Amino acid sequence: MKNNSGHTIYSNYLKDIHKTYIKGEATEGSYYPYLKSLIENCAIISKEFVGITVQPKKTEAGIPDFLVRGKQNRITGYIEAKVPETKDLSREAETEQLKRYRESLPNIILTNFLEFQLYRNGQLIKETQLANPFTLVELKHPPAPENIKDFNELLAEFFSFSIPETRTSKQLAIELARRTRLLENLILDELRKKTREVIGFYETFKEQLISSLTEERFADIYAQTITYGLFSARMKSGEDEFKRDTAYRYIPQTIPLLRNLFYSLTGANLPQSLEWIVDDITDVLANANITSILKNLHTEKWSDDPVIHFYETFLAVYNPEERERLGVYYTPAPVVSFIVRSLHRLLKEKFNKADGFADITVTLLDPAAGTLTFPAMALRLVKKELKEKGKEGIFPSLVKDHILPHFYAFEILVAPYAIGHFKISIVLEDLGYQLK
Repeated sequence: MKNNSGHTIYSNYLKDIHKTYIKGEATEGSYYPYLKSLIENCAIISKEFVGITVQPKKTEAGIPDFLVRGKQNRITGYIEAKVPETKDLSREAETEQLKRYRESLPNIILTNFLEFQLYRNGQLIKETQLANPFTLVELKHPPAPENIKDFNELLAEFFSFSIPETRTSKQLAIELARRTRLLENLILDELRKKTREVIGFYETFKEQLISSLTEERFADIYAQTITYGLFSARMKSGEDEFKRDTAYRYIPQTIPLLRNLFYSLTGANLPQSLEWIVDDITDVLANANITSILKNLHTEKWSDDPVIHFYETFLAVYNPEERERLGVYYTPAPVVSFIVRSLHRLLKEKFNKADGFADITVTLLDPAAGTLTFPAMALRLVKKELKEKGKEGIFPSLVKDHILPHFYAFEILVAPYAIGHFKISIVLEDLGYQLK
């Protein structure tokens, strides 16, 4: 971008900004076409594949003004613009809205159309200006472009970003939680605007499921359902291309409620103002190393169950207050093991159930199941009991005829509900049983 044509791009850009500004009564949106054109032209010159979209109209919760996509149409980052007379971008970066963006979106530019700040994972990493904002008022003529090299380097850094590959369940939980928190805020905003699609689901949930459901609680349920629907779908998609509009087909049929809810909430009924963040969540999942994560989830070490860590980590980032209110603190694995093994022994010694949990007359109930840690341990004990007695071969029929009909678990949070289903399917696979 050192040639004359490149210099002309910046000169023309500043001419357009200056011309619009001195006319007076310009809004922030008046300058959008000029910045969009500048970014596109710089991308062409630097041979970057970039598509830039002006986002839907502003909402109370806030949507970044520009969405930038790169190769394979993956999201590169976002640009949030303020009017040119904004004098202190660093102060603007500390507002509630910008803090939310910086915490949730890993690659974002904040600009007043003359100054530019690049934030990576919440931290300011580069800043420069094409012109001093004060010159718009002081000069009768457009300011000359300055710091072009620095500006090009800032853009190059912005363009170079790609969502990092996640290889562990903990890393993935953190990335999903950050974006789900932003999605929840946007859903709540849609409810308050009485958006037809969202308010319809809210009213249905209140009528059919929870009469005391608040808008805030529904926004939480909606956001978690979308995220964990996508998560469940990604775990089953393998090496296939993973996109928002095709994710539904991969949600396990063993979780019919989640499957139906996800289809309803993300199909044609998904408001345009939510599409961008759902696409961002999809990109995170598409770039996850599923082989590594599934290996992590299939761990044989009971003392280090990553499925538990996945949701604990998710909720600690996404909604620590909810974690405190509902007591989502999981019983340590050694304690779970002791309790379940003790019950197994008591069934045999005190209740004359020779096979413990494997006895066909035993019913199991976990009334606050979380991610089904206790039932999962009981399943492992059933398999161990049968193996020690030389009856391992009857395990598949016992699961089908006894365990699935007589082992119960209840959970009021959507995310552990989905994770619990997924976890049990993993445990059963490890034990040699494939859910239909």
